[in-house]
Amino acid sequence: MDVLYFAWVRERIGLPREKVETDAGTVSELVEELRAREERYAAAFADLSALRVALDQELADFDAPLANVREVAFFPPMTGG
Repeated sequence: MDVLYFAWVRERIGLPREKVETDAGTVSELVEELRAREERYAAAFADLSALRVALDQELADFDAPLANVREVAFFPPMTGG
């Protein structure tokens, strides 16, 4: 699946997107796999309360299933004005 990173998440990881092969069943399980990769991922996913996730461009929760998902995007909460 494609995993996209936006804003400071992208800055910490150093990539805007990547293809990920995973057996994770939920977003949380995917995050745990990514955290275990190396320190930059651990830093980016240290505080999940500071992140939002979208599955195939629809906002989702971290306990959402990944079955049939093609794209996962991680980004900080949006602020507007």
